[in-house]
Amino acid sequence: MHFWAPEIDPAHPMDCTQPERYVLQRLGSGQFLAIDQRDQSLKDVADVASAYLFHTHEAALRAASELKRLGSSVDVVKVE
Repeated sequence: MHFWAPEIDPAHPMDCTQPERYVLQRLGSGQFLAIDQRDQSLKDVADVASAYLFHTHEAALRAASELKRLGSSVDVVKVE
């Protein structure tokens, strides 16, 4: 199947087709953010596997910006 998107480099077309995942990490504590299933609040977790995964960098940045506006210190981390 052939497809094209502006962000894909024509010389390396498969470089941008792999899914990327991002998480939010609290600065200072090293904890990651997850969503509590009971009440949809944020909770801290120790490992990346339990953290909430964002599918795009832009979505993770929007969430981090909003949390920073509310006073939380978080960073966006790409999950390998």
